[in-house]
Amino acid sequence: MKTSTKWLLRLVIIAAIGWFGFTYVQSLVSAPPEHIASGNGRIEAVEINVAAKTPGRIAAIKVQEGQMVAAGDELALMDTASLQAQLHQAQAQLRQSQSQVVAAQSEVTLRESEQVAAQAVLAQRVAELELAQARYQRTQQLAQQGSMSAQDLDNAKAALVGAEAAIAATKAQVAAAASAITAAQTHVAGAEAAVQAMQATVERIQVELDDSLLLAPRAGRVQFIVAREGEVVGAGGRVLNLLDLKEVYMTFFLPTAVVGKLAIGSEARILLDAAPNYVIPATISFISDEAQFTPKTVETALEREKLMFRVRAQVSPALLERYIDQVKTGLPGVAYVRTDSSQPWPARLQLAAPQATGE
Repeated sequence: MKTSTKWLLRLVIIAAIGWFGFTYVQSLVSAPPEHIASGNGRIEAVEINVAAKTPGRIAAIKVQEGQMVAAGDELALMDTASLQAQLHQAQAQLRQSQSQVVAAQSEVTLRESEQVAAQAVLAQRVAELELAQARYQRTQQLAQQGSMSAQDLDNAKAALVGAEAAIAATKAQVAAAASAITAAQTHVAGAEAAVQAMQATVERIQVELDDSLLLAPRAGRVQFIVAREGEVVGAGGRVLNLLDLKEVYMTFFLPTAVVGKLAIGSEARILLDAAPNYVIPATISFISDEAQFTPKTVETALEREKLMFRVRAQVSPALLERYIDQVKTGLPGVAYVRTDSSQPWPARLQLAAPQATGE
């Protein structure tokens, strides 16, 4: 029994040594070269929150979660009964204001006619004044010669004074007519301003009606629906969320020594845990200008103590468009970068021929 135990113990020790040796060799083989750095991350995409511009009740949701939509597609419709009523009221007020403009313009025409009539009367009064002046002068000469009586002279003088008074009264009428024209023109301007104000009100309500139909601002996939039909949302309340699958990237963290050797536009490679044999080409599109602590998902305490820079590797839009139906966000993986662009990528990070051409 003792001999069997010793042999068993020896076999366990030999197996353990062999396992550790195999693991060590594998780690040496799988360890990336010195010019390759990596960071853990998840696939993300640009998210767009589609929200109601004005408060109201949702009348209809026209899409489903996971559905692909194109730019301009109808997503949801808000209840427009109240806005329709406001629009009808504003349109009625607009017609009323337009009628007031016509009435004010008619008043101007009337006042202008009164002015023309007053000017004609003034011309008549001027002629009568000239006649009264001539008659008074003749009567005065004849009275001096004894051919006219003093009564005739008084009558001629009274007619002259009356003609002068009529001239003054008619001039006052002409001035009053001019003032009336100015007042009527002011009424026209006010009525036209009211029309413009009501037109602006109608246009504003029409814009709100147009905004009640929520359209897709760009092509993407409906990620989730926040509010359902019949729910009331406030101004700016989210109705649904879109993912722009043409802007897909992975955010990861790298230490200062690595970030200092990267540049915007540098090549990157992404390996997803779900498809470790598929190398995804990417480009560095963002490097944080401030260092920060790594997130809690980093495993070791030593790594947590280091200040890291946030980096973003964006996937090629041409590749995304080709595999748009397979694109999913939230998938974990590893992003790789080269600190020396003159060095080649390791064999396991090399792109296959179709991928190298953007497929």
